Amino acid sequence: MSDIASSRLRRRYAAERRFKALGLAAVLFSGLVLAFLLVTMTANAIGGFKRAELVFPVDFRDGALTVDPSQLQGPQAAQALQGAGLADVVAFAAAKHVGEQAAAELDDTAWREVADKLIADPALLQGQVQVSLPVSDDLAAAARGDGPQPMKDLAGRLQADGKLVSAIDWGFLSRADATGPQDVGIWGALKGSMLTMLVTLGLAFPIGVLAAVYLEEYAPRNRWTELIEVSINNLAAVPSIIFGLLGLAVFLTIFPNYRSAPLIGGMTLALMTMPVIVISGRNAIKAVPPSIRDAALAVGASRVQTVFHHVLPLALPGILTGTIIGMARALGETAPLLMIGMRAFVATPPEGFTSPATVLPVQIFLWSDEIDRGFVERTSAAIIVLLAFLLVMNGLAIYLRNRFEKRW
Repeated sequence: MSDIASSRLRRRYAAERRFKALGLAAVLFSGLVLAFLLVTMTANAIGGFKRAELVFPVDFRDGALTVDPSQLQGPQAAQALQGAGLADVVAFAAAKHVGEQAAAELDDTAWREVADKLIADPALLQGQVQVSLPVSDDLAAAARGDGPQPMKDLAGRLQADGKLVSAIDWGFLSRADATGPQDVGIWGALKGSMLTMLVTLGLAFPIGVLAAVYLEEYAPRNRWTELIEVSINNLAAVPSIIFGLLGLAVFLTIFPNYRSAPLIGGMTLALMTMPVIVISGRNAIKAVPPSIRDAALAVGASRVQTVFHHVLPLALPGILTGTIIGMARALGETAPLLMIGMRAFVATPPEGFTSPATVLPVQIFLWSDEIDRGFVERTSAAIIVLLAFLLVMNGLAIYLRNRFEKRW
């Protein structure tokens, strides 16, 4: 081998090593950025899954609360306890054990958590119950180091005595939106996201797959077909807010009473997701070997049987991959849903597809705009819930894709 050839060979090997090094560096950099993001979000979210609570005992043995245990078995049990003066009993116990100033900072609805305990176990009416109840937003902010100095001094004394603690707030996963960071929950937005995604999937997937099948297997090759293909490709790149304007102009005109409902949100996101499913579906159908079609037709299958019994099952993994990408994009969208009014304050979880609702990305957007630092932690916790929901949804789709995947 000549010196010139050897030199060229060494340069090619060196270029290959540099390319591999750059690729490895890109992967490592991406991994570090992802790890930094997850660690930062998780660190901030830890406080978001907690709330400030006062710990003290409530003694029911003095007879201050007179209620028939049989009343705790019906649907009006909470009202019965409220009428019997449970709120006053809790306030008196708090003032006795943590002081009147701290008792005044109990959350207005704290007695309801005591009521839930009594309803679950009426035998507690005969004894003393150790409770841990939420405090006001002012005292919670003081526990984090914010607010006026007298409130911070009070929080410091209570923390030193072990009477003001930061406890895991399981209710964050079961409550809806509220005006204060101590009372907010994510279930309302999470349920709204689930309902919206169900509508989106129920509309975009069958229509998108059928459109892909028609364009790839049945549509004639002419100027109109080419125009439709170009339009679909362009729709896949249209900014999402345009679909929001379309939903505002069309769907809310047809259904004016369903503003901010998951039905309208799902229909709007289905418009945005459908082009992605059509494009991925066409590519997946095109990737099926022609011999599959020829073999099916040779044994007497009709054109429809060939497509739906042989071609479509083999293309399903690729179609599901496109669906995963489209649904993941739809789950994280905010702009089109803001246009159709899904940024309303919704204090109760939606009951159905036509109930007022919001979704996780919009809820995160709204909380991030709040001044109280407690909402910052709640926002990080909501982001973790959104990521978990996305992972579960994508994991299910990937399982189905692998389940139906066939090799030839």
